[in-house]
Amino acid sequence: MRAYEIQEFGIEQLSEVELDGPIPAENEVLVKLRVVSLNYRDVMVVSGTYNPRMRLPAIPISDGAGEVVEVGSAVARWKVGDRVASCVIPGWLRGGPTAEGSKTAIGAGGAPGVAREFATFKEEAVIAAPDHLSYEEAATLPCAGLTAWHALAVSGKVQAGDTVLTLGTGGVSIFAVQFAKAMGARVIATSSSDERLERVRTLGADETINYRSTPDWDKAVLELTGGCGVDHVIEVGGSGTLTRSVKSVRTGGHIALIGALDMAGEFNPIPVFMKGIRMQGIFVGSREMFNDMNAFVSEHGINPVIDREFAFDELRDALHHMATGAHFGKIVVRYQ
Repeated sequence: MRAYEIQEFGIEQLSEVELDGPIPAENEVLVKLRVVSLNYRDVMVVSGTYNPRMRLPAIPISDGAGEVVEVGSAVARWKVGDRVASCVIPGWLRGGPTAEGSKTAIGAGGAPGVAREFATFKEEAVIAAPDHLSYEEAATLPCAGLTAWHALAVSGKVQAGDTVLTLGTGGVSIFAVQFAKAMGARVIATSSSDERLERVRTLGADETINYRSTPDWDKAVLELTGGCGVDHVIEVGGSGTLTRSVKSVRTGGHIALIGALDMAGEFNPIPVFMKGIRMQGIFVGSREMFNDMNAFVSEHGINPVIDREFAFDELRDALHHMATGAHFGKIVVRYQ
């Protein structure tokens, strides 16, 4: 089978190789991967900034969707022909995160990722793709979709009438807009591009702020909320945006800490306890959360937003595109 290996760090150094196809054990399924989607984590893994001491060679990329083509003798959950998506942390089945579960994450040097045409998974390490989604759409769910769901539905417990602030128009942020609107929330979205803000309005955003033309965007958020602030912030920037997110959230509000794209600047924690803000780090989610999210996606007929598709032999180009931050929604790589 065709696959990609990190033999040395760097996107251009990512090696396309031929490997023997895997054979499923009795409790595993063999999946023919059709499509994978990219996250910024993948850029960091391939570049060596995620874990510089990662053992090489390693197969990267965590999110994929495909078809079950063989099942082990002890597998009861799946049959040949089932459409499934990968679980990023297959050892996290339910409840909160644990150190042991985190060690099972795929595509970052521990368990092999999905940058290959065929992969074996334990039967609980894949999940049924919603029937109305294409393989391309299903492949976007495992990390970005589930992270947004965890932030809103589990950590935030968003209710109809709440106000949610999203930052930027990457995968997690776009999912957050779609999910929050389906939950009945009011959404304020930010971007550096008026064109992208117009697009995010078509997805349901109620108000938008261009943070390039309005650098004090936290003041604009307060104006839009009558001086109170929002109930929830989906914080994907890091220390470079966190100070303004804290200013934007109401007293007793909730900030879901998801990304670290901008680590410039210093953060003053005093307003966090002065305002009684609840801040929670969010890294993907459990299999149980994934099931709940897929039921919600199916119930509301939500279709993930795909920015651009690449072919298997264009994976390096796709990673470069992800690194630019110029995407709106998700980037996918089609294998078949």
